[in-house]
Amino acid sequence: MFRGKPQSELRAATGATWANALPRKSTALLRGSFAFFAAAVDFGLITACAYLAHLSLHNAAVTLPAGTYTRLGLLTSIFFTCVSAIRDDYSVTKYLTFDRLIQRSIVPWSIAVLCTLVLLISRRPLADSEPLALFILFGGGFVAVNFARLLITIQTRARARRGEIAAHRIFLLGYESELEAFTKRYEPWVFGVHIVGAAVLRGPQSLEEDLALARASARMLAPDDVFILAPWSEKPTIDAAIEAFLHVPTSIHLGPESVLDRFTKARITKTGPVSSLNIVRDPLSLAERIAKRMFDIVCAGLGLILLSPLFLIVAIAIKLDSPGPVIFKQRRYGFNQQPFRIFKFRSMSTLEDSADLTLVKKGDARVTRVGEFIRRHNIDELPQLFNVLIGNMSLVGPRPHALVIDQIFERRIALYARRHNMKPGITGWAQINGFRGGMSEERMRARVEHDLYYIDHWSMWFDIEILWLTLTSKRGYTNAF
Repeated sequence: MFRGKPQSELRAATGATWANALPRKSTALLRGSFAFFAAAVDFGLITACAYLAHLSLHNAAVTLPAGTYTRLGLLTSIFFTCVSAIRDDYSVTKYLTFDRLIQRSIVPWSIAVLCTLVLLISRRPLADSEPLALFILFGGGFVAVNFARLLITIQTRARARRGEIAAHRIFLLGYESELEAFTKRYEPWVFGVHIVGAAVLRGPQSLEEDLALARASARMLAPDDVFILAPWSEKPTIDAAIEAFLHVPTSIHLGPESVLDRFTKARITKTGPVSSLNIVRDPLSLAERIAKRMFDIVCAGLGLILLSPLFLIVAIAIKLDSPGPVIFKQRRYGFNQQPFRIFKFRSMSTLEDSADLTLVKKGDARVTRVGEFIRRHNIDELPQLFNVLIGNMSLVGPRPHALVIDQIFERRIALYARRHNMKPGITGWAQINGFRGGMSEERMRARVEHDLYYIDHWSMWFDIEILWLTLTSKRGYTNAF
């Protein structure tokens, strides 16, 4: 049985290097007061925006008294912080990741604004309100809260890496080799997870004694979570360990097998009476597919309307530059590897669409003068907005490659075909990170890694971010030829 040593030592009595630091007393105090601090920041910022709304009415002819907005701000602050607290949005763990940072505030903010407006309308007509003041309060408050949360997250992550914050206090139980492998692989202290103690299982002969000591130590240390680190094949050991810790008021976890490192979204699910480990879920739920499709239809429709003059100019330029059709159609694989025809402005003097087509290279003589310009500025991809409306493409997703490329790299890169688990996109995470053009195996592996990251971490905000970077980032135009 070993309790955690100071981080500078990182060793137990046996000389093992897996035991991590016990959090300092100041850390425990910070952990307990963090939620209050985070809530106070939100409350103060919303109230400050309300005061700015009050100041914006200075010398303005308005119906509502200026002080009304200060009171509205206080109400919004109360509603927002209460809903956020109920959703556990002020826990330290939420401030150790940038994932869903903005999304976490949308629901509480919407509820707070709705409740505040209902109270306002119940007393006075909404028409009596000053639009600028309401915008400063509700719009400015939302921006201020999320900016503050971003800064707090950056600071919290930095302090967690220095071992100054313990978001979780865990107790490890298992064979010494498993304990060492666990800490070496995951380095939990980097993410604000402190190992407050550990117990080594010496073998079947002393299992009962080891578990009794481990349970007594866990009661004394009061960890948040207990991790049982034993091979999943050793069912008797795991069953005995679970039975021993069922009487301790803590969460019990079965330590991960290495295979789960590939599947970060694995979870236990129930299908009828069957409980199973769901390693890979559908890329998108039904609700997510509907939301993404509606977003695609609206944006693609608006894009076609707004860009129609550009479409006409490009079509005329292509016709004047070289003989041939304006639109080039080529077969690609889409969702679930179903073939479809992709639309592009013709940028070359040839119209190849066969298994032995020659890939475009930098300075390729087949590229026309107009084609060189529209390829460099990604204008040749704009007709794919029609593909989006038809439904065989999305605005954002893994870029579809020529069939010959798919056939080559499916044999070379293990998870290449998994790119087809989502609809292909006009732009994607790989493209805005500069991975376009060039077909070396190294670059293709990087593309696939980015595409799979997008599939595993999809959200509407991620799509919006990618679209924004496509329009504004120079990296999105790197290697375009």
